[in-house]
Amino acid sequence: MTLIINNEIVSRILTMRDTIEVLEQAYADLATGEAVCRPRVDIRIPSPDPQKNYQWGTMEGGSTRGYFAIRMKSDMIYETSYAGARTQEKYCVQPGTFCGLILLTSIVNGEPLAFVNDGVLQHMRVGADGGIGVKYMSNPDAEVIGMLGSGGMARTHMQSFTLARKIRKLKVFSPTPANREAFAAEMRALYGIEVETCDAPEQVYRGAHIIAALTDSAVPVLDGACLEPGQHLVNIGGTGVPDAASIARVDRYLRFGNAPGPVGRPEMAVEDEYIAYEARADSPKFGDGKRKRGHGAMLPDRMVTLAEIFAGKPGRTSANQITWSERGNLQGAQFFAVAGRVYELARAQGLGHEVPTAWFLQDVRN
Repeated sequence: MTLIINNEIVSRILTMRDTIEVLEQAYADLATGEAVCRPRVDIRIPSPDPQKNYQWGTMEGGSTRGYFAIRMKSDMIYETSYAGARTQEKYCVQPGTFCGLILLTSIVNGEPLAFVNDGVLQHMRVGADGGIGVKYMSNPDAEVIGMLGSGGMARTHMQSFTLARKIRKLKVFSPTPANREAFAAEMRALYGIEVETCDAPEQVYRGAHIIAALTDSAVPVLDGACLEPGQHLVNIGGTGVPDAASIARVDRYLRFGNAPGPVGRPEMAVEDEYIAYEARADSPKFGDGKRKRGHGAMLPDRMVTLAEIFAGKPGRTSANQITWSERGNLQGAQFFAVAGRVYELARAQGLGHEVPTAWFLQDVRN
């Protein structure tokens, strides 16, 4: 039987500790050639509404440990403004509903094992990456977080940060006062830490050790002029990279790694976070379509990879360095790893909706 595993089940069974564990293993397997993935690929098509475009995205990978997965997204993309911020929005069918699925298969016999909603898993895997970056690059005594954003990504990053370091205090800003106050109250209750709400973004930097920009902004939200020595940066959203002033001040950059090129065609390897194909390529696009390319490795003279760290190379080399971590284009490897763990947990606990595997098989050779 093939399992259908929805977000409610994922939220019940998947822990941040599980997520970090399987992702670190997947990254180690990529370094040794036991796992493989490709960069995210988007296809964009202008919709009848000139303010929106259709975007189909996939990313895939697998491992000799037993699983392969492809993550698929079907989105309508547009942009909007609120409280002075420009944000990227998306939906499927209608605002408030989304279509993201992970197909998990067995590398032993090719069996389709599960279809998993990607929403909760998506937040968990991104949050876990932030925690892995903090684990290897922040100062060991980092205990104060400065956070821009108070949504779902902020919540999963708090889970991973508190696993990676002994956090004492959180300083948070988001444009809507009610949202940041509610988030602050929730974090106080969950983690028993001091939480300070900030009235302006520049306030979160003062005295913080970890700076996390976790927003759906369509433009960069970090401010390099506000950075202090010894801080570690995590950036989600805002074109995918920190602002130019922050980049200029980064002393050490952890890029988890790069997806390999095809066998026999190493020249086809790319460092880009994603590759896009577009209908009417010269027409206006929104979201990621505003960028001609997804960024690659940013700071080769200041870069270290997880493979190098696993081999014994240090991450930061002094307490005063400003560091920044990001995944690279390894998204495909994340979904077989995390969906595989979700499948195992669901099977063990008798959860998920079973459908006949025969529905997905045929006797006509494809």
